[in-house]
Amino acid sequence: MGLLGHSDADVLTHVMIDAIIGAMNWGSIGLMFPNTDNQWKDSRSVDLLALVIKRLLTTPYRVSNVDATIVAQSPKLMPFRNEMGHELATILQVNSQLVSIKATTSEGLGPEGRGEGISAHAVVLLAHQ
Repeated sequence: MGLLGHSDADVLTHVMIDAIIGAMNWGSIGLMFPNTDNQWKDSRSVDLLALVIKRLLTTPYRVSNVDATIVAQSPKLMPFRNEMGHELATILQVNSQLVSIKATTSEGLGPEGRGEGISAHAVVLLAHQ
């Protein structure tokens, strides 16, 4: 079992990308990396995040911190949260202590609870430099 997507379907990284793009009023991940453009097919989400950060670095804004929650019945993600946070913090160019990743279940409710998918929510604080 796995997730299907135009890129690698990394739900956590996608929601972080969308939070940054949204905070900068650049549209959405679907506008910046459309699934109709084969250039992005099978892309690694962390590479897309790096491109967004590269663009962000041309502005006076920087990521200050990130708070994200993954909603999935399975797999259990908590054993991997520190490793995930460290990798994402490196790309975001922030201290890993400023990248909070949480995981929760939906107690068997909805598509996540039935194991039909995974969702995530993220809040990204951008600071003017």
